[in-house]
Amino acid sequence: MSELDAVGLARGQRLLLSGEEEQRALGQRLATLLPAGTLLFLEGDLGAGKTTLVQGLLRGLDFAGQVSSPTYALMHEYPTPHGRVLHVDAYRVRHVQELFEMELERLTEESYLSVIEWGELLYDEFPAAPILHLGHLDGQPDIRQIERRR
Repeated sequence: MSELDAVGLARGQRLLLSGEEEQRALGQRLATLLPAGTLLFLEGDLGAGKTTLVQGLLRGLDFAGQVSSPTYALMHEYPTPHGRVLHVDAYRVRHVQELFEMELERLTEESYLSVIEWGELLYDEFPAAPILHLGHLDGQPDIRQIERRR
């Protein structure tokens, strides 16, 4: 996906960011580059900034409301002027069928952008979707790193 290359996220490359605002700014820029219908997987430890990146993506799509992790709801949908953004947190999902029973496939097809956190169970179902791994550089909370795995 050349859109990711444009922000320094070619496959296997790692991007270093200084704090949450730079991570949101990356998401904001990325939102302007990703084509409609994009599905993006985010993985990484708790507190790595997955939802922070989603906040930036939504800011870049002119959404002015509150953006939070869908940990307990599993899915949040955000209306933007560009179309709906689907934000999924599959951390508590044990069987991929649970998500398909919630009509995940239809929702991703109808969304302008879909972002799935903790989506390892779905990687085989969506083999073309890029995977971004988020974390902290050597445990330093202010230095964020993002690496494109696929």
